[in-house]
Amino acid sequence: MVRSVAIIGAGVSGLASVKCCLDEGLEPTCFERSEDIGGLWRYTNSMDNGRVSVYRSVITNTSKEMSCFSDFPCPEDFPNYLPHSLLMEYFRMYARHFDLLQHIHFKTTVLSVRKRPDFATSGQWEVVTETDGVQKSHIFDAVMVCTGHFQEPYLPLASFPGIDTRFKGQYLHSWEYKDAEAFRGKRVLVVGIGNTGGDLSVELSHVAAKVFLSIRSSTWVLSRVSDQGFPLDMISTTRFNHFLDWLLPSALMRRIRFWKFNSWFNHANYGLASTKSSNFKVIINEELPFCLLSGTIVLKSNVKEFTESSVVFEDGTTEENIDVVLFATGYIFPFSFLEESVRSLFNDNRSLYKRIFPPQLEKPTLAIIGLVQLTGSVMVGAEMQARWVTGIFAGWNKLPPTSKMMADVLKKKPLVERNPSERKNLKMSFISYIDEIASCAEIKPSMLTLLLTDPPLALAVFFGPCSPYQYRLVGRGKWRGARDAILTQWQRTLKPLRTRVVDNSSDNSSSWRWMCLLVLPVALTAGFLFSKYRQLGWSPQAG
Repeated sequence: MVRSVAIIGAGVSGLASVKCCLDEGLEPTCFERSEDIGGLWRYTNSMDNGRVSVYRSVITNTSKEMSCFSDFPCPEDFPNYLPHSLLMEYFRMYARHFDLLQHIHFKTTVLSVRKRPDFATSGQWEVVTETDGVQKSHIFDAVMVCTGHFQEPYLPLASFPGIDTRFKGQYLHSWEYKDAEAFRGKRVLVVGIGNTGGDLSVELSHVAAKVFLSIRSSTWVLSRVSDQGFPLDMISTTRFNHFLDWLLPSALMRRIRFWKFNSWFNHANYGLASTKSSNFKVIINEELPFCLLSGTIVLKSNVKEFTESSVVFEDGTTEENIDVVLFATGYIFPFSFLEESVRSLFNDNRSLYKRIFPPQLEKPTLAIIGLVQLTGSVMVGAEMQARWVTGIFAGWNKLPPTSKMMADVLKKKPLVERNPSERKNLKMSFISYIDEIASCAEIKPSMLTLLLTDPPLALAVFFGPCSPYQYRLVGRGKWRGARDAILTQWQRTLKPLRTRVVDNSSDNSSSWRWMCLLVLPVALTAGFLFSKYRQLGWSPQAG
């Protein structure tokens, strides 16, 4: 029986893990190497001890209703997309409300995590920490690693000939970037177009003489502002849309998705993406298209090589007089504090059962929390992982035998080219993954039960945003306020916008509810029938 749990890191995943341990009657001890909570989201202007933090201007890409902890909604007066300062305020509110800080040891670095000699029977770990130069050894029944996937910058200089031998300008990783002032008046090349690369290019374009953005894969750019001005994830991340993804042929859904992407602007005209692309990424950035349209950012192909002051691209073009190269090339997660025999069991998160457990361990007392990139909020994913893991530690949930876990890992691990920085190798469907873990933890809501017992709630759950409150309706950890939080989420979305009220008396919400009420049973019936057909070997994707 697990009682004492070591939690490494007091960021989002660590805070959720401490709280979930307390909910299950476990005894958590959290070790945080810095002096405060928040992890990546705690902005600092320095790079003390190599700690990774956000840059000054960062704003969340997922909305407050879709990113909050499932039993602790964000304040209704908070804006829908939060700057790091407000997100940190929310974390502090959460930590105070659930009295988490007393379980966190700050300025304490975890040096090593090793299996005890009797691990095969006890499942225990020896954790060595250092505080103010003093090392201490601890024994724990289980360990939850909550250091995330932003651990060490990935800077593949070998892939850019001449950058460290011929190039006379400055180069740095986005980890070192804090604000744009140091780049004023300079000609800057940004390499990489993830969310960070897009954000930094836009910010630099306001002060730099010129910004060039080098990309190597097709990239679709979306806006956080969606239909009727609502947050993108609240409109797109719904169980109804997820049902359509499952029901309709993948080729058709792909075409619909590309049409939707291009309805904002034609990505091919901007050199960003083509509907014929088989390999692509999606980023969030409202300003990038205008910067390209106004010429403050110039899109370029992949870099071929650097000379003393210029860069040559694979399409044969050259840009002269480059002052600074900013690499937005991602991060690696080496987990160097874990002993080699444990680290070797998983070379990436795809080697983990449900992206959490090393399946070959003799005892399931090590969990990796938050090492997953979802199409929605990773905060919600980390909390869901922590709820299931602590349920296992407390004896409420069970893992299958090792053979079945290994089979599941192999089944879900496609052959991909190994690239330490490719976060697409981590990306999974938000609803699919959260539902999968919720089913394991026996906390996934039943649409049929909701339809029969609470039709208004069923409509909100199926057609509305798949917000985290849905996973507090049933099972262990059920929250009395979950139903109300779901039914009032649109009110909290509009609250910070209504600083000036205008007359908008027309309301057709009643007819909309009736239409949804008619559609929902049809959708549930269709889902049931198609699931039966699938059991017989038929799939709509083959149609």
